[in-house]
Amino acid sequence: MINVFPVSNPADLESAFSIRRHVFVEEQHVSAREEYDEFEDSSTHFLARADGVPCGTARWRRTSNGIKLERFAVLADFRGQGVGRALVKTVLDDVFSQQPEPIERIYLHAQVTAMPLYAGFGFISVGPMFEEAGIQHYKMVLPGSAYARE
Repeated sequence: MINVFPVSNPADLESAFSIRRHVFVEEQHVSAREEYDEFEDSSTHFLARADGVPCGTARWRRTSNGIKLERFAVLADFRGQGVGRALVKTVLDDVFSQQPEPIERIYLHAQVTAMPLYAGFGFISVGPMFEEAGIQHYKMVLPGSAYARE
């Protein structure tokens, strides 16, 4: 059973950071300095557990360009089991429940290998491929936002 919930205590936040460390810093060789940024405190973080075991994380935050979904990470042993889908669904549900007025833009920077996951929720790629932290990405947006029309 997969449960995803907003992080509400330091222990769960440390579990989320540990998952990011494993996936981004150790597996994908992103520098820790680049992985952890000044937006940690202003973001809403999520932790996924599979049968009680922390296995995935994500966050969202408001930017000058709209709502940005980011830092989706699932531990290797839990990939292909629906953890990523559960994270995206829960994060989107939270974004929509927290916004008192219509949201102009929802976007993310997707690693090329993760694009099908986000496309399954209706995100579309816009613009050229770009490199972020040494990894190829595309900007993806939810249709109907101002970003999708740019």
